Amino acid sequence: MSYQALYRKWRPSEFDEVKGQDHIVTTLKNQIKADRIGHAYLFCGTRGTGKTTVAKIFAKAVNCLHPVDGSPCNECEMCRAINQQTSMNVIEIDAASNNGVDNIREIRDEVTYSPTEGKYKVYIIDEVHMLSIGAFNALLKTLEEPPSYVIFILATTEAHKIPITILSRCQRYDFKRITIDTIAGRLFDLIRRENLDVEDKAVRYIARAADGSMRDALSLLDQCVAFYLGERLTYDNVLEVLGAVDTSVFSRMLRHIDQGEFVDAVRLLEEVVIQGRELSQFVTDFIWYMRNLLLVQGSEDLEDILDISSENLAALKEEAETIHSEKVMRYIRVFSELSGQIRYSSQKRVLIEVALVKLCQPSMEGRSGALEDQIAALAERMSILERQMASGTFVASGSNSAPGGGQGASYTGGSVSGGASPDSAGGSVPKAMPEDLRAVIGEWGRIISDVPLSMGVMLKNAQVAQGSDNRLILGFTEAMHKGYFDQESHRQELEKAIAARIGKSVEVVPTLLEEQKQENSEFFIPGKVNLSGVDFAFED
Repeated sequence: MSYQALYRKWRPSEFDEVKGQDHIVTTLKNQIKADRIGHAYLFCGTRGTGKTTVAKIFAKAVNCLHPVDGSPCNECEMCRAINQQTSMNVIEIDAASNNGVDNIREIRDEVTYSPTEGKYKVYIIDEVHMLSIGAFNALLKTLEEPPSYVIFILATTEAHKIPITILSRCQRYDFKRITIDTIAGRLFDLIRRENLDVEDKAVRYIARAADGSMRDALSLLDQCVAFYLGERLTYDNVLEVLGAVDTSVFSRMLRHIDQGEFVDAVRLLEEVVIQGRELSQFVTDFIWYMRNLLLVQGSEDLEDILDISSENLAALKEEAETIHSEKVMRYIRVFSELSGQIRYSSQKRVLIEVALVKLCQPSMEGRSGALEDQIAALAERMSILERQMASGTFVASGSNSAPGGGQGASYTGGSVSGGASPDSAGGSVPKAMPEDLRAVIGEWGRIISDVPLSMGVMLKNAQVAQGSDNRLILGFTEAMHKGYFDQESHRQELEKAIAARIGKSVEVVPTLLEEQKQENSEFFIPGKVNLSGVDFAFED
């Protein structure tokens, strides 16, 4: 006899063997024992959750000559005929290929004939949502008032596509996704019966990869066992067959992203590609890894929901303490958007690398993307600034790529060093006079609207005043905001925006308001009229 797939060989033959659908099994068994059998049932649920299996067991149970506690005995003549698919009492119809009006009319004509043996004729219509509108209409009257010996069982994965007139005539049963523990328990039982050698960790991963489908789990196990036939099936073997990645890779990738190490993140992605891993699966598993991390940050009592080993849970809790939850939520948003794009893309690796650029270098996002993502990117840039300022040295952006390896301006302890900044708008632009600075103060609101969004946020609560020569003083209450403009590149960008507005070059000098209180300085506050300007004494 030819080989039979595991999901066919071990398909349940009685209600007690059905796993994960106790609420449905109990109801159907009680109906059979009490002889309260309905005439139309609708079984809904995702693939591989037991809809067709339960329908076949129910068809046997209602015709069984010696039922045991509502379940078929599998020994009488009727049970054996149904198991061998030779019974005329159980008719299976695939609505995907028999979806026309004529097909339903044939059923309507057949139901007028009573069964030659047994009690009931059971019609199992699989994927019933594929029927045409005309076919549904032809089924209505028969479904509402069938002969007493006819039972209809409609099975579908998309109940929302079924007309309400059909739904109202059926008893509806929703099949739930099967839990990982239930799937793993069933796999362990079948592995023992098949005399297979499979590592426990490998079984748990297969159960999780099945995504609530018992049939998918058995198919994956069949595939992995066939690849390593006669050998012990380990966790690493399963990852290799399914093209998946170990969780340690996700931990390394997350650390690279959090630290802004784009080159290292791309190198790690290169390792994943060289190992032949499936990139779509990599994105999906990485999202689940970050989801688990976010749940750990929300609560410590989620071991049963996370479904990971105690060793991995301890590592996850340790990592959860090193990264902020808002960052993790932004990473999940970016990769969730990526998972929708990558499915049908021929350039999956390129899309992942673009996502890594977004996450590792938030400044490159600019004004693109949703407002929520822009705000999250800006918050991450601020956190990077805070870390750099806390370390005592702030290096201006772009210094690492300067020709000849020259260093940019650096911020240490509130002073700016690194040489004089070049003229913001070129050497031909004259320096601003006092009246020009007063014009800048008057045009301050329009100048803010000219700069990039991230800079505009930093300037929103800044106070501005006229300094000596062509200096414009920016007063900040937050050291982080001041540190942003301590970067030479950011100052130059603001100076260019001012020069474009007034046609004169202005030197921007950031300062903290706390430092000016002792000098009794008066800053212009946006929203108030103040064109007098105040001079401050700054050392050259």
